[in-house]
Amino acid sequence: MTGSLAAGAILGLAAGLSPGPLLALVLAQTLRHGPREGAKAAVSPLVTDLPILLVCGLVLAGVRHQAAILGLVSLAGAAVLLRLGLDSLRSQGLGADVRAAEPRSLLRGVLVNALSPHPYLFWLTVGMPLVLRDWARSPAAAVAFLAAFYVCLVGSKLGVVLVCHRSRGLLAGAAYVWTMRLLGLLLLGFAGFLARDGLRLLGWF
Repeated sequence: MTGSLAAGAILGLAAGLSPGPLLALVLAQTLRHGPREGAKAAVSPLVTDLPILLVCGLVLAGVRHQAAILGLVSLAGAAVLLRLGLDSLRSQGLGADVRAAEPRSLLRGVLVNALSPHPYLFWLTVGMPLVLRDWARSPAAAVAFLAAFYVCLVGSKLGVVLVCHRSRGLLAGAAYVWTMRLLGLLLLGFAGFLARDGLRLLGWF
């Protein structure tokens, strides 16, 4: 049980703090709309990951052509990140951004997480094999692994939201605009990586 908790916690922290499209979105929504919206994006894995776990379980049980499925998902994720990155690049200031439109942070977080191949690849190659191993030994150990993983995954992203919000006063005016543009470039970069991964998974190059 202790080993399962430790493994889940370490992997959850690593996933929560690793640079990626969801973390960039959490930062962008926190700066643009405040900590509540950043927190909504941060908890989006709790919405998306149950279907991902089920899909990965099916794949490991013998579903074929998973590479093609992941490739299509990756290309869809690239399109979502492209849109989010362009929105951040067009950012004009805190006030304008806050009033411009509904933030829809949870929806954006769900789309980014569900349409990125990274959660699928993690659960296919690392997470689900560990869950199945623990389940064979003790169902409680598998539950402990999942609980520790998601507490640390979401908790670390919420910690990023808090730190980002407390530093928000340092990012007013031009500093905010350039920060959002940097985040926009990061999102565009991640879109490019997802597109490349999708094309490779589909065998197009």
